[in-house]
Amino acid sequence: MADTKIRGYKIDFMRWSWPAVVLSAVLSVVSLVSLGWQGLNFAIDFTGGTIIEVAYQEPADLEEVRQQLKDAGFANPIVQHFGTTREVLIRLSPQEDMTNTDLRTRVMDALRKDPAVQVELHRIEFVGPQVGEDLAESGVVALLLAVLGILAYVAWRFEYRFSFGAIVASVHDIVLILGVFSVFQLEFDLSVLAAVLAILGYSINDTIVIFDRIRENFRKIRRGEVLDIINLSINETLSRTLMTSFLTLLVCIAMAIWGGEVLRNFSLALIVGIVVGTYSSIYVASALAYWLGVSRADLLLPEKEGATDNRP
Repeated sequence: MADTKIRGYKIDFMRWSWPAVVLSAVLSVVSLVSLGWQGLNFAIDFTGGTIIEVAYQEPADLEEVRQQLKDAGFANPIVQHFGTTREVLIRLSPQEDMTNTDLRTRVMDALRKDPAVQVELHRIEFVGPQVGEDLAESGVVALLLAVLGILAYVAWRFEYRFSFGAIVASVHDIVLILGVFSVFQLEFDLSVLAAVLAILGYSINDTIVIFDRIRENFRKIRRGEVLDIINLSINETLSRTLMTSFLTLLVCIAMAIWGGEVLRNFSLALIVGIVVGTYSSIYVASALAYWLGVSRADLLLPEKEGATDNRP
């Protein structure tokens, strides 16, 4: 039975560890199935092609714009509103048989086919397929290096059971973020990749704060059950975790609402990552370390040689 001397916590987090693991497993499976079935909706940053932003004086009919581009010979153009109903974002696959100047002229001629419709070109960007492939490879390498760095750091600073818990929690966060973008087919661009990397750092920071307190309490409280010490540590860091997450969420929500189309998916990735990262620090990293058998002996400082017992 747990030692009542250390039952000063208000919330028994570990009591819900198994239901939380089941929820994480279900969400992870759904995410992986979606990633395998329909993949990610990669933006032009990764696929290569052309992105064009145009503005109309009146609200634009997306279906009409899409048909105009198809009639001009552009296969499967992606057309969507960008900010307002008068602004339109067009994505075209790589056009190897024409120069950038020819492509721009051909697109604008197609959109201005109706003289009564006035449209202006605001922005056009070209990304070659090789550049997109290089960016995709660099993104994968960046993710792998970040995960390996986290594994090495936590193993060095704490203990291998904590390291394993931290790495599983980090992978869990990445899978769920990618799963959301895959299930809803949200555009995955370089800014979203940057958000995923940022969440890795954010999540591991939350995890290390909890692990630090667990180690400190193991050394300070010499009697008591491991489960109670972990619960106590999570409760003691809860106010810090919630305050940090809440304030960061406020900023991300503001960016998602008022930051425009460019920042929307970036903000959404951060919002999902902050919620999932806070959750995984408690119910994935800490719970997994407990199930792997972490104990007080693993974290106690070694006794100095020659130390004598001065107790009577």
